[in-house]
Amino acid sequence: MVSRRTLAVVGLVALVALAGCGMTGSGSDGGSAGGYDAATELAANDRPQATGEPTEAPSDGSGGGSADGGDGDVNIDDRAIIRTGTVHVEVDDYESAQTELTSTVESYGGYVSDSRQDRREIDNETWVRGELVLRVPSEDFDAFLNDTRALGEVQSVEVNSRDVTGQLVDIEARLENLRAERDRLRELYDQANTTEDVLAVQRELSDVQGEIERLEARQQSLEDQVAYSTLTVRLEEPRPTPNRVAPDRWYDTPVLSAFMQSVDGVVVVARATVVAFAFALPYFLAFALPVLVVGGVLWRATRGYRSGE
Repeated sequence: MVSRRTLAVVGLVALVALAGCGMTGSGSDGGSAGGYDAATELAANDRPQATGEPTEAPSDGSGGGSADGGDGDVNIDDRAIIRTGTVHVEVDDYESAQTELTSTVESYGGYVSDSRQDRREIDNETWVRGELVLRVPSEDFDAFLNDTRALGEVQSVEVNSRDVTGQLVDIEARLENLRAERDRLRELYDQANTTEDVLAVQRELSDVQGEIERLEARQQSLEDQVAYSTLTVRLEEPRPTPNRVAPDRWYDTPVLSAFMQSVDGVVVVARATVVAFAFALPYFLAFALPVLVVGGVLWRATRGYRSGE
């Protein structure tokens, strides 16, 4: 018969064994959970953080970012810009400045588009002023502008730029559509069987062809203005300043000069009188003349009445 002591020992061993099995299962579950948490955290660390800053893509030579940047540079370089300017320069001698300016613009591959000049006179002393419209290749516009500044004393400079890229793109798109429509009309013209159809297609074809020629002329004009910038140069010699010495006393004025000044005064008074009369005439006709007419009628009526008495 087994003693109580033995049963107690066996029961204790069994409890210890069961406790060991429970701890082993529990440890294995904890290790699994720990592994899952670590993997999750690693994945979270690998994901880009939402910091509000753009993430950088790997630079492998085929990224979209560099491609976009290249397209932007190309668009800027391909812009169609019309540049115009106006320069006012005071020069010592108009003829020499004009000759130098003409040779300079021709050295850049440009030309003189228009020119004009006029000669003024003050007390038998003359001075010349004029204007030249010059066309120069757009890439040489700034250099030519600097050469123009060196001709003399610069009075004013104005430079303007106008972007016509959108206009040229729009014209090219419209031309492409019109040319396609022209080709279709030509096919219809070849397939037309009746005179009425032929005339109808011919009218449409003529309208489309006229629109194409108009747009092509506009396109050519814009491209020419882009290729050759326009600079308007105003050259002017210094105005003469005659040495006039005013007399200390009025009676020291030369007789001839005094007489001519008096004649000028008479002319001024006569002219002022004519101008004043021209201003006053409408008022006289509108107001004074009716009063005079009415007064004359009343006077004659009064005189006739007195004569009858």
